[in-house]
Parts: sequence; C-alpha cells; structure tokens
Amino acid sequence: MEVSDLQFVLALQHVPNLGDASAKKLIRHTGSAEAVFKEKKSALLKIDGIGSTKLNDLFSSKNLEAAEKELEYIFKNDIRTLYFQDKDYPEKLKHCLDGPILLFQRGNIDLINKKILSIVGTRRATTHGVAFVEKFIEELAPLDPVIVSGFAYGIDIAAQKAAMKYNLQTIGCLAHGLNQIYPGVHQKYIAGVEENGGFLTDFWSTDIFDRNNFLKRNRIIAGLSEATVVIESAEKGGSLVTADIANSYNREVFAVPGRPTDLQSKGCNMLIKSQQAHVLTSAADVVYILNWLPDSKTKPVQKQLFVELEEDEQALYGYLKDKGKEQLDLIALNCSIPTFKAASLLLNMELKGVVRPLPGKLFEAV
Repeated sequence: MEVSDLQFVLALQHVPNLGDASAKKLIRHTGSAEAVFKEKKSALLKIDGIGSTKLNDLFSSKNLEAAEKELEYIFKNDIRTLYFQDKDYPEKLKHCLDGPILLFQRGNIDLINKKILSIVGTRRATTHGVAFVEKFIEELAPLDPVIVSGFAYGIDIAAQKAAMKYNLQTIGCLAHGLNQIYPGVHQKYIAGVEENGGFLTDFWSTDIFDRNNFLKRNRIIAGLSEATVVIESAEKGGSLVTADIANSYNREVFAVPGRPTDLQSKGCNMLIKSQQAHVLTSAADVVYILNWLPDSKTKPVQKQLFVELEEDEQALYGYLKDKGKEQLDLIALNCSIPTFKAASLLLNMELKGVVRPLPGKLFEAV
C-alpha cells in the first residue's frame, strides 16, 4: 500500500464513533479511503446504515494530522500493516463484518494454508487447567497448528508458552498498541513469540490503555481461527465473550468441562449445557470436529520397524489391511470404537507410519 493511501486508511480508522463495519461500507461505496474524505457528506449519508452521527467528525482535520503522526511511528518501528482488502490480510478475519480495516503486526506471522486455533481462559488458571493446556497442545503438535491467544495471565500465556515449547507458531492479540506490553512481566516472552509468530493489534501507539480494549480485542482472537477453545472460565469473563463472538462468526467453539463446584469451570459448563460449545476432553475432539487430518504430503512419516500397536490400534490396522481404503465413520462403526477415539488412534498410527490419510476422510494401511 502506498504511503498516502495508508495515511487515509489510518485517518478513517481514527474517526470517533465510526467503527470498522461502517468504515468498510464507506470504502466499498466510494472505492478507497481517500475517496471517502473527498466525497460530499450528503452523498455519504445516502449509504444504507450510515447516519449523521457516524459522520460528525469525519471531515475534521484532526484525523489526518493524527494519522500522519502514527504513520511516523509505524515506519520508525518497522511495523507491518495489514489492510482488509489486501491479500496478506488474515483470510478468516476477512469474513468478519466487524474485523479491523487495518491491523498492525510485529514478528514473523504466516497464516497461509495453516490450521489455526484460538485458546482462551481465565487469568486465575488452576494447576489442572495449565496442565491440560500443555497436554492438549502437545497432542496437537504433529498437526502444526497456529495457536492464537491474548498474551494475558493464566490460560493465555500457558497456551503460548506451550506453543513455543513444541515449536508451533503462536500469535498474541494485544489490547493496546505495539509500543507497550501488558502485563509487563510477560516482556520475557516477546522474543520467543516473535521468532515463530508475533503480535497483532488494531490499537494505535497513542491509544489510552483501557479495560474495554480487551473486549474489542477479543473479536480478533475469535475471527483469526477456525475454532475457539475455552479452558477454564468463571461464570463471567472475557473468555465467554470471545466464545460468543466466535459463535456469531459461525466458528466452532470447544469448552473443557469441570466439576459443578469448581468456580473456574462454571463458564465452560454453562457453554456446554447451553449447547454453545462442544465438549473438549482431548485433542482428538478438535481433530474429529474440524477434520484436521495429518497432511502426508507436507509431513511424511517413515514407517517404523517393529511398531508396537495398542489393542484398539491393532483392531483398526487389521480391519484396514483386510478392507483396504475406508472412511473414518465406517472404520469406527465396524471396529466398534467411538468415532472421536478412532480419529485419535488413526492420528497416532499415521505418526507411527502404519496408516495414511486420503482425501474424503479415507484411510488405508501402509
């Protein structure tokens, strides 16, 4: 994007009370952010959903002046900008009506043809919750997913630390500009995240840090990924807001159940009870619901000699040797194994090199 174009996009983003959905309407109607500022107010008011309140401050000189200053910060600090109409803007976020018109990025983020999962939860994580996060990400690691979270205390940072531990790309979605990090104690993780992943935000360096920023930030966490996972949440909290947003985007939502008496499980239990989330007990649930089968073209697994198979794995292997190619659901049915468990077993067997996945949820013995 040309510098002049970027300045007009920034200026439009700066307009109070306009919002991303309305800004996109204006841009699509006029053709560009610059054209919005050159159009007559009377013409803009004819656009469906654009009222005078949203345009009150559009033509103030303060917008372009502020944009010029933020532009200086962007270039001085080597910040990458992602415009919603550009090809490098996150694909899944393009389909969100209220997705930011402009994102600011730091680090090495690559989302092309990636499996993307958002993980959120309480800041007051229990030892059980943290242990579940690490085990869950360890189980998913062979599929090389991108782990998205909010870089906050508790479940968020546990998920991002686990992603780094297993060499997975991770993205921290921030509720402030890239000129700061909250909480400050997480400064020590910045380099690790940026080495394989990075940070995204739609807040400026001049934006005042505010609690309400977290709620606005949550739409990016929900919009970037195929699904959102909630691991521990009280009855109220930002994680439930993120889950609600993900549902509004028609994305899958998962929640880890807990005992009725556990305060940090009440939110997850409510999501499951109200059918707003799938029950999550292991990575196999995500693999099955999202159809995240290993890609044998990009992650070839050499067949091991003298492979040891568990009893259920032996049953699946024997069935496939006799049957040849078969669909996942039929394999599970004929072997009398629940489909979600069969999906997990077949994943392990693929990693052992004794089966391989084929298009259409088919599997065959190697």
